[in-house]
Amino acid sequence: MPNEFKNKTVLITGASAGIGEACAKIFAEAGANLILTARREDRLKELAHSLEKAYSIKTHVVSLDVRLSQMVDEMIWGLPRAFRNIDLLINNAGLVIGVEKAHETPESDVDTMFDTNVKGILNLIRTIVPQMVSKNRGHVINISSIAGHEAYPGGSIYCGSKHAVDAITKSLRMDLVDTDLRVTAISPGLVDTEFSLVRFKGDQEKASAVYRGLEALIAEDIAEAVYFAASRPPHVQIADMIIFPTKQASATVIHRDRQN
Repeated sequence: MPNEFKNKTVLITGASAGIGEACAKIFAEAGANLILTARREDRLKELAHSLEKAYSIKTHVVSLDVRLSQMVDEMIWGLPRAFRNIDLLINNAGLVIGVEKAHETPESDVDTMFDTNVKGILNLIRTIVPQMVSKNRGHVINISSIAGHEAYPGGSIYCGSKHAVDAITKSLRMDLVDTDLRVTAISPGLVDTEFSLVRFKGDQEKASAVYRGLEALIAEDIAEAVYFAASRPPHVQIADMIIFPTKQASATVIHRDRQN
């Protein structure tokens, strides 16, 4: 792994925690220079400092709301020269809010999920992929979900947004088939991150219950899958990876050990 991505530039959205942070660490270890984006700039700066010190790489930190296309454009226009040639885009920023039925979901939650999960990745794709095409080199990895392959009750809006991510990923791969660019989706099941804490709006007890009774995936498991896809030889394109904990078989089929 050391220096496998030396002198390559990787842009990661949602890099301040969870899967995004784990991706930052694994690509830093491989020698990549990193553009780290998220809304929590203080956490990004702390992460960037630790990675620069540990791996002697270069980092560029941007406070970014992926929902805002003008903000994404300004980020790209404002990149220092050393970071302008982006080799790998990891569209990781995403969220779920609530477990309401479709007809009971607040409009603000609908807007937040679709603006972040769908328009967010499109804002990055529209801004960065043209540069990749001009160089005939690059890789887009979208962090999707099992919710992009299956639906489940209480997840209609989130599932709809992740089905959109699945469709965008597949269509983008077709759009770029006459180039050397690669397009990948990583579709996890249960991953123990801040995901459920956000879903339940800060209710730690409800969030913890999601992972109770089984060994869920952790952010590093998904980061390793991202790294595997990104480090294949140029003629190999991983289209999609669905990743479950061993005790999960689908979005809704999960075995939990009895709690004493």
